[in-house]
Amino acid sequence: MNGLRLNQVTLGAIDMAESISFYQRLGLTLIVDSAPRYVRFEFPNPPDGGEPATLSLHAVEDGWTAADGPLIYFELDDLDAYLKATDLTPLSPPEMKSYAWEEADILDPAGNRIRLFKAGRARRFPDWRI
Repeated sequence: MNGLRLNQVTLGAIDMAESISFYQRLGLTLIVDSAPRYVRFEFPNPPDGGEPATLSLHAVEDGWTAADGPLIYFELDDLDAYLKATDLTPLSPPEMKSYAWEEADILDPAGNRIRLFKAGRARRFPDWRI
């Protein structure tokens, strides 16, 4: 299917103020602020000049869990430098995977899992691409 693009991902947020701070620390820009109910962020401009993706947060009730929620991938040019610059602590040290991606997972304030990764050419053009 041609033309399919990621528009946004929406995640639950238990503490909206804490979540806003977290995602701004990741480098996203707050573009819609209807807190405490809803906010939306925009990613930095993509290097290809395309439209930036967005991430939305909506308020959820106490007791909600993200354990079975989505896994979001954020790509970086230099994973180690990014972790140092943001002072984020991954769940485990960055690891090089068999599919040539270096990955480290972090959790946002609501427990949503975020995978930070560096893949370079292997993201779109792995050796096994058909």
